[in-house]
Amino acid sequence: MLAYSPDARAVLPSISEWSAGTPRFSPDAIAAALQRCRDPLHIIAGDEGVGVAVDGVAAGPGEGTHRLLGVLPPLYPEWLGDRSFCTTHSVRFPYVAGEMANGIATTRMVIAMARAEMLGFFGAGGLGFEAVERAVDELVSELGSQEQNWGVNLIHSPNEPELEERVADLLLRRGVPKICASAFMGLTPAVVRCAAAGLRLAADGTVVRRTSVFAKVSRPEVAEKFMSPAPQELLNVLVARGQLTADEAALAARVPVAEDVTVEGDSGGHTDNRPLVSLLPAVLGLRDECVRKFGYARQIRVGAAGGLGTPSSVAAAFALGAAYVVTGSVNQVADESGLSADAKSMLAEADVADVVMAPAADMFELGVKLQVLRRGTMFAGRAQQLYDVYRSCAGLEEIPAATRARLERDVFRAPLSSVWAETERFWLSRDPGEVEKASRDPKHRMALVFRWYLGKSSRWAIEGDTSRRTDYQIWCGPALGAFNRWTRGSFLAADRPVVQIALNLLEGAAVLTRAHQARSYGVAVPALSFTPRPLS
Repeated sequence: MLAYSPDARAVLPSISEWSAGTPRFSPDAIAAALQRCRDPLHIIAGDEGVGVAVDGVAAGPGEGTHRLLGVLPPLYPEWLGDRSFCTTHSVRFPYVAGEMANGIATTRMVIAMARAEMLGFFGAGGLGFEAVERAVDELVSELGSQEQNWGVNLIHSPNEPELEERVADLLLRRGVPKICASAFMGLTPAVVRCAAAGLRLAADGTVVRRTSVFAKVSRPEVAEKFMSPAPQELLNVLVARGQLTADEAALAARVPVAEDVTVEGDSGGHTDNRPLVSLLPAVLGLRDECVRKFGYARQIRVGAAGGLGTPSSVAAAFALGAAYVVTGSVNQVADESGLSADAKSMLAEADVADVVMAPAADMFELGVKLQVLRRGTMFAGRAQQLYDVYRSCAGLEEIPAATRARLERDVFRAPLSSVWAETERFWLSRDPGEVEKASRDPKHRMALVFRWYLGKSSRWAIEGDTSRRTDYQIWCGPALGAFNRWTRGSFLAADRPVVQIALNLLEGAAVLTRAHQARSYGVAVPALSFTPRPLS
């Protein structure tokens, strides 16, 4: 039979007595003590009820002034999450600044995070190969020979598989230590190659990775693919191409594709809008099944992303079992973000409900949507108009005259013929096959023209083209509104270094975790908030 706690009104059991310190029973005194998470915390009881003390000593029977119910050891932000994350990736904190696409997660941001003993990923998604190559060269020059705690995004590119292959080859060739694979719906040769290239056996027989692959997922079925060994058929293809050795392929069958799997709940940009509190436990259970099934020598770490804009949300993610946390939307307002000052000012005004779903540029034809800022921009409505026309028309020539005129006036601000001419020039330089396909398929030609607007809208926000402010596409989730509420009136309301955002989220999460520990001992924890402050 299960044992249950005595009635809450009963006398709480004590382990000893306590004396020679300052007891704290008032709400303000308890709140102040809980902020000192790096100090041991004594849980004490007396006529005043259950309180706390950050000083004093345990005393023998009859020698103390209060009963001692327990002692909470120091709690550091570094200790949140899974300690193996920090040792494996050469970082001090279990925290990642995620790979915001189109270079919004800049090289400057990645370098700042690395030098603060955290991890950051450059946002390569949406960029042409040359831009990614320049960024990788800069990062290798600044960090490659000294640091291993940095990485670059490899985004799944169903419309440009050749680009995906070229970027994967670049990252391996230049020795990028961490690769974050995002937007994958299944495994591709490119991502499997990143995971398997350079695998070798250590002296103790364990498999050593040259490159760490992080997989960002929002569905359990996709998570399972990354937590399983690479399929033999893909490994055979890569060996036949000369992109893997037979030994590397054999070792790949003994380890998961990714040992770090980030579960992304409701977030800015691409999202399935799933709540993290439901999704993360499901993937953690799936992880345990995969470890047992395949007999891995090491545990797979499962991190959390999506909706993490305040210390309470970060603390909640760790309480759910996250090994590490990944932030995204909130870093767009960071000083090192690639977003324009004008777009940052719009984000600074956002509240938790100022977001909306809109068609995505990279998967437009599939009807995939992403979450964007609604306040101050008309992008979402205009993008939806384009998708509705795409669904109802077989090509540009079939668009009704009145609809075409409205799109040219309100959305494109140019004749569709001019937009196609610019689009054609772009694809001739990036991927001529797209132009050839458009010449045969009028609907594909229409999709490329409509994707011009979707792609440009993000670029206008990054460049700060105020003449197109109402067309800004700014990826944003409810976490940004929560972040704005938390930082209002603090130093982070105006000065927002990405490292200070990270340290304050972690410090606040440690304080709130300590508060939860105290609450479980019967302390009446008052309403508690952590005010951002300069940290080092």
